[in-house]
Amino acid sequence: MTTQENAEPDAERDAEPGIELAFLLGLGFQLLLGEFTRRLDEAGYADGLRPLHGMAFQALGPSGATATELAERLGVTKQAAGQLVDDLEKRGYLRRTPHPEGGRKKLVVLTEAATAHLGAAGRVLHELEAELGRDSVDLGALRTELGRLVRTLNGDGPLPPLRPAW
Repeated sequence: MTTQENAEPDAERDAEPGIELAFLLGLGFQLLLGEFTRRLDEAGYADGLRPLHGMAFQALGPSGATATELAERLGVTKQAAGQLVDDLEKRGYLRRTPHPEGGRKKLVVLTEAATAHLGAAGRVLHELEAELGRDSVDLGALRTELGRLVRTLNGDGPLPPLRPAW
């Protein structure tokens, strides 16, 4: 390490003056997601699943949902949700079952592979957050302030879906 790297953090540099908040939030999200994905791949989940897939698993939850409900929860079109379900079903992460209400509707549910993936992803994410909290960032304060920002921007209503546009 150079002397510069050992120096105390420069408060002005850390504040990133002149860089728009949206840009900083986007960079933080991109870098965190990239490191999360890299670590998940290293943990043996390098099978092409990406954060969008994990979001779908979470949106389905333990009870499952119809493809239409999944589309609403992810904030995507019914066609996009249908394609996602088709892909994940072929890969063995989802399966369609008869809907409890009967009729033509199908319930999309997680398989054991999806549940295992969610467990591994949760462990990786918690480890990464713990490291960041130890090494560089007051995550409690950041989480509080980001939560406040989101509520303000959303007009204090229910949170909209996080659209998986990446």
